[in-house]
Amino acid sequence: MKVVFHREFLSVYTSDPAAEAGRIESILQEIEPLVELVECEPADLESIKAVHSIRHIEEVKSEGLMDISLLAAGGAIKAAEIGLKEPCFGLIRPPGHHASMDGYWGFCYFNNIAVAIKYLMRVHRLQDFFVLDFDLHFGDGTVNIFSGNPHVKILNPSGRDREAYLKGVSSTLMDIKADMLCVSA
Repeated sequence: MKVVFHREFLSVYTSDPAAEAGRIESILQEIEPLVELVECEPADLESIKAVHSIRHIEEVKSEGLMDISLLAAGGAIKAAEIGLKEPCFGLIRPPGHHASMDGYWGFCYFNNIAVAIKYLMRVHRLQDFFVLDFDLHFGDGTVNIFSGNPHVKILNPSGRDREAYLKGVSSTLMDIKADMLCVSA
């Protein structure tokens, strides 16, 4: 399987725990012998503007997080492009599912999955998407961005019982009809 990655994701880009040294390295150490790493490039500003307000983009820039955030969004686009032909995973950071159109929190600066979906809508004319966000935290930014959009369905599963959790996800996936299934973790 292809895994989209860039060595810049190893950098400590901020002082929060999400950027702590060693987090990505430990994952990379385990998977690198088993996968094909594919390098990504930064997203273009047009792709970011399709999701985020100018004020939001300027705020990310003023925090000194623009380069790494553009690279993460570009990684999501690259993974989505590859995903049109074969399964792919984006080992990217900073994460993105807490970034909404006009704000961010939780170490998420641009909403990577939303940027990738909007890119696929614009460039490849795909219409229907399903997002499975199985992060421990609710993906409020993704929900905010696609609220009211009938072409993007989002599942943020919850539950403490493993069997019930898996059964709920499985039954939802059985009924999904989408051009692409996207996973946010």
